[in-house]
Amino acid sequence: MLSFVTALAAVFLQVVPPAAPAYADKYATVNGLRLHYLDWGSPDKPPLVLLHGIARHAHTFDHLAPHFAGSYHVLAIDMRGHGDSDWDAGGRYLVEDHVKDLEDLVAQLRLQRITLLGNSTGGRVAQVFAGLHPDLVAKLIVEDVGPERPEDIANGFARRVKLEADGWATEDELVEQLTKENPGVAASWIRTYARFGAKRRGDGRIVWKRDPDLVKGFLPTELWRYVGRITAPTLYILGGKSTIVPPATQQRLKETLPRCEIVVMPGLGHYPGVEDPPGFLAIVDRFLSS
Repeated sequence: MLSFVTALAAVFLQVVPPAAPAYADKYATVNGLRLHYLDWGSPDKPPLVLLHGIARHAHTFDHLAPHFAGSYHVLAIDMRGHGDSDWDAGGRYLVEDHVKDLEDLVAQLRLQRITLLGNSTGGRVAQVFAGLHPDLVAKLIVEDVGPERPEDIANGFARRVKLEADGWATEDELVEQLTKENPGVAASWIRTYARFGAKRRGDGRIVWKRDPDLVKGFLPTELWRYVGRITAPTLYILGGKSTIVPPATQQRLKETLPRCEIVVMPGLGHYPGVEDPPGFLAIVDRFLSS
């Protein structure tokens, strides 16, 4: 009887995949603001810090973070003005302001030999930090963003904030809109994005948990003076349909960073890691193991 139970247990373990590593909600006060971050706690492992894009939040990495948690101490941050982190009363949301927060958090947690992965605005923050602190960064992964933010992209976000100011009647209504705007993206990711990124306003409307003053920092930007100082092996993963990092910028990156690799994922947009997680992870895994 015992052997039968043992055999049955073995079969069950083969059929049912192991549970994803759990994270802990943590907070740190940096530069006078209370920042929230998700910690897939393995402090004995090398740190991997995940930095989200504008108007997103730490939970938008929930579909990727468990993949790395076995090998890294994974930390996903709600940047100032986003998610469950404090808003800055002065509207200080330049890339450099987010970098200062990251510097403070890294110092408090005593992180060394960090792997940084940032998408969109988070990728800009990662590039600047890596340029300012080459001694702290082991590897850098940047998702579909370069050192430049042109005026049309800055203006587009301002229009979006204005259009979404009145929110939605229900979370389901928000999810329906996001589903239409993001064809092909997994429903589970969209639900996570809405659930952790939105809140109920006093009048009952569902609105984003983000500071409208983020637009004050989302300005035309040029960061080559920082990027030129990066020494870590760097991977840029770009969406083939995206125009955020044009060919001329790609060429300049290759000329500026001798340890730079650029991979384009055909047919994808600004967030390849959301549109094709398996393909994205395969590229990242190869880079991290090289």
